[in-house]
Amino acid sequence: MIRHPLFRAGLLALALAPALSTALAAEPAAAAQATASAVDPALEAVLAGDWRSEANRARDRYRHPAQTLAFFGLKPDQTVVEITPGGGWYAEILAPYLREHGRYVAAVVDPQALPEDRRDYPQRARAELEALFAGAPAQFDRAAVVAYDPAAPKFGEPGSADLVVTFRNVHNWRGSGQAHRMFEGFFEVLREGGVLGVVEHRAAADVAEEDRSGYVGQDQVIALAEAAGFRLDATSEVNANPADTKDHPNGVWTLFPVGRHDPADAEKYRAVGESDRMTLRFVKPARE
Repeated sequence: MIRHPLFRAGLLALALAPALSTALAAEPAAAAQATASAVDPALEAVLAGDWRSEANRARDRYRHPAQTLAFFGLKPDQTVVEITPGGGWYAEILAPYLREHGRYVAAVVDPQALPEDRRDYPQRARAELEALFAGAPAQFDRAAVVAYDPAAPKFGEPGSADLVVTFRNVHNWRGSGQAHRMFEGFFEVLREGGVLGVVEHRAAADVAEEDRSGYVGQDQVIALAEAAGFRLDATSEVNANPADTKDHPNGVWTLFPVGRHDPADAEKYRAVGESDRMTLRFVKPARE
């Protein structure tokens, strides 16, 4: 009996349907694996660098730096501005990675631009960052520091940066009423086609500006960026944590690494890990 080729093709399609369905269902996992496998080996080497403190290295399991930076499109020849790097958790990674072919700029708050009673924290943060740089010149001798006034932030020459990144800072700017100006500053320093990468503690819903939990609604961050002229390019769940209930007595600082909680609850919060975080990638569109 002769069977028509189309009949045989139909039988083959039916036979393959379950496998095709499984493959399609696996696409999100495959995409996540592709992001992980796309990480530059040079970045992996930096993550293993002995200049990184053990305490900071222990946070990698929660902060996923390789996957996060790959998602932001980090390349070794870029000019990257990190906004308010604090004690330098990401600076330990970015500055050495960019040292040979790119440029790392740490944008820190200028204490002199603040009232005297608010200068202590930015002074200590800058001193800690500069001590980090001075302690390992082979990795940080080419890192630059620029001080900015939060009331009128300038992070460099307009259009001079390929990538601007900021980690867990938006809640501070919203609380001080400076968020819109900060995002406008990011937009100005980026070249056309440049990327803004944002990681922030994610609230379950929108929160008021006076909220002091440390969490921010994802839609609120997107709105801030879009109001400054950015286009949302992609979101990632690489830093998501469904175990974070977001209703802690001391807000996000209840969780580790700060751990502002009753010592009796230490194991409970250790099991949660760090906060649930949004990871957002924005692009500065080209002018028409």
